[in-house]
Amino acid sequence: MLVQRMCMLGFLLIVGIFEIDVVYGYNRPPPRQTPIIPNSDQNSHLLQQVHISAVGQNKMRISWITDIPTSAKVWYGPSPSANASSATGTTSSYRFLLYNSGQIHDVVIGPLNPNTLYYYRLGDPPSSQTYNFKTLPSQLPIKFAVVGDLGQTDWTRSTLEHVAKSNYDMLILPGDLSYADLVQDLWDSFGRLVEPLASQRPWMVTQGNHEVEKIPLIHRTPFTAYNARWRMPFEESGSSSNLYYSFDVAAVHVIMLGSYTQFDSSSPQYNWLKTDLQKVNRANTPWIVVLIHAPWYSSNTAHQGEFESVEMKASMEDLLYQARVDVVFAGHVHAYERFTRVYKDKANSCGPVHITIGDGGNREGLATKYIDPKPEISMFREASFGHGILEVVNASHAQWTWHQNDKDEAVVSDSIWLTSFSSNPSCNQ
Repeated sequence: MLVQRMCMLGFLLIVGIFEIDVVYGYNRPPPRQTPIIPNSDQNSHLLQQVHISAVGQNKMRISWITDIPTSAKVWYGPSPSANASSATGTTSSYRFLLYNSGQIHDVVIGPLNPNTLYYYRLGDPPSSQTYNFKTLPSQLPIKFAVVGDLGQTDWTRSTLEHVAKSNYDMLILPGDLSYADLVQDLWDSFGRLVEPLASQRPWMVTQGNHEVEKIPLIHRTPFTAYNARWRMPFEESGSSSNLYYSFDVAAVHVIMLGSYTQFDSSSPQYNWLKTDLQKVNRANTPWIVVLIHAPWYSSNTAHQGEFESVEMKASMEDLLYQARVDVVFAGHVHAYERFTRVYKDKANSCGPVHITIGDGGNREGLATKYIDPKPEISMFREASFGHGILEVVNASHAQWTWHQNDKDEAVVSDSIWLTSFSSNPSCNQ
């Protein structure tokens, strides 16, 4: 493993003259070390990197990796014996230069009862290790943990510890997961790091620039590792790509967009988004939440004027405004910032609230410099690692809280109550 990683790092020095779709738009602070999280199980062929994601209203996808071929089978049930039901899924793998992945297993289980604790075991015969997860509520309230640009540093660890204490129902992540940056064993390390949380609550993610992992002439296919390891329920929403999709949970319609795939008005993503928004029934899902990676609004000096931010905003902002999207979460900028309701760079009571939360714990450090004076549309900004909690209480009200953890203590630094557009007659169309 070490020799393979050294060879990869040497190779990256050779190909450094190529653009590899990772944007460096400003002078970052020195990067911190990214530790490799070893597999604690000497029999690593059994299972590792277990994580779950929601599929439809009453199903869950269980994903895990083994070093050798094993059965893609999940045993599950409401008791610790986890033997009431079983389901069989698919197994895949991928190659990236000198790296060969383990066996990636994906199994969809269900139908499941809402707000219920289930136990599960993996493989056939099933492993002796028993996992558990809690299904999502079918009605409000629901609590989302929101974390962007997570990485795998000591900052990441403290953020995950705080998230674990929040009693969240689902984690949503607007891109930049592992910061593997072509070194594929870092994807394995990340999977082991997040397993304690991601195996117990569904994690729904979208991609960022660090997931692209494309090398011109050498590895032409972007998102190879991301698409193989973090399969999301895109087909269920009519999407043709794992890079953008939507889903309903409780009374919230969540849309995950791709900042690093085509988004112009003639693109498949644009046409899918237009159709998806037209299908939303605000009587059933009074809240609409959107996640992107590259923020459309930011007063931080980092990443200003980038194509993915400027052009995606120009292409899609009208669609989100006309659909009365409530909140837009973004990552990429390694700092926290909350804007007022905004549309076309001005305060607008019928526009979405934009929140940048790209500071989960990445190795590149914080983006500490802001534009001065602060724009009037920027309500709160802070360069700190941390996480957010969006608790949708009912059809009309939700509370957003930002928890900073610079001192390894989760402290509420920003908080606001939001009112949904479905309950606001002045903005109804």
